[in-house]
Amino acid sequence: MSDDFNMSMRKFLKQVGVTSQQAIEDAMRDGDTAGKTYAINAVVTIEELDMTHEVTGTIKGRD
Repeated sequence: MSDDFNMSMRKFLKQVGVTSQQAIEDAMRDGDTAGKTYAINAVVTIEELDMTHEVTGTIKGRD
C-alpha cells in the first residue's frame, strides 16, 4: 500500500481512538459507574466499498 494510504488511515484511526476515548470518559464521568461493567460496540463502515467492521467488548466502570 502507498504511503499516502497508510498516513490517511493512521490519521483516521487516531481520530477515532482519541474522540471515542473522550466521549466514553465523559459518559462514564457523568454516571454512577463504580463496580459496573458495560458492553460496548464500535462500527466502522465504508459505504462505497460495502464494508462494515464491528468490534465488541466490555469496559469496566471507574472505581
